[in-house]
Amino acid sequence: MSTKLTVLDHVMVPEHKIMSEEDVSKLLERYNITTEQLPKIYHDDPAVKEIGANADDVIRIIRASHTAGRAEAYRLVVRRPKK
Repeated sequence: MSTKLTVLDHVMVPEHKIMSEEDVSKLLERYNITTEQLPKIYHDDPAVKEIGANADDVIRIIRASHTAGRAEAYRLVVRRPKK
């Protein structure tokens, strides 16, 4: 008997959400950037796989912060380069 581990249920893994196209547009406009200027995260990252994100999706990562209370980060999902 095996138990499926849900990565996002672990206390050390922050909340990950796929952003809608509308939310991505607002984000890019707010910071006057393109998606390519966002920090990257690989498509095979366990949390990315768990939420079902694909390459070119933008995800919002929400962390608890001692100073800010809540901190949001954004990442562009990319494919890992083939060796």
